[in-house]
Amino acid sequence: MAAVPKRKLSKGRRDRRRSHYYAMALTTLVTCPKCKEPTLPHHVCPSCGTYRGREVIDVDKKDKKKK
Repeated sequence: MAAVPKRKLSKGRRDRRRSHYYAMALTTLVTCPKCKEPTLPHHVCPSCGTYRGREVIDVDKKDKKKK
């Protein structure tokens, strides 16, 4: 036998139950060791283009393409 609700839940009661899922935590930021800018962990630094001490992307070329 399947569990079937006896009455319809109101939108307010439903939304109160789901409310803690919507309150997402802020993303964690770390400082880049080279330029000291905040970046996402385990990602290439968007301001200097380095990852784990190596230059992965050339930021100067990237800026020239946009202009």
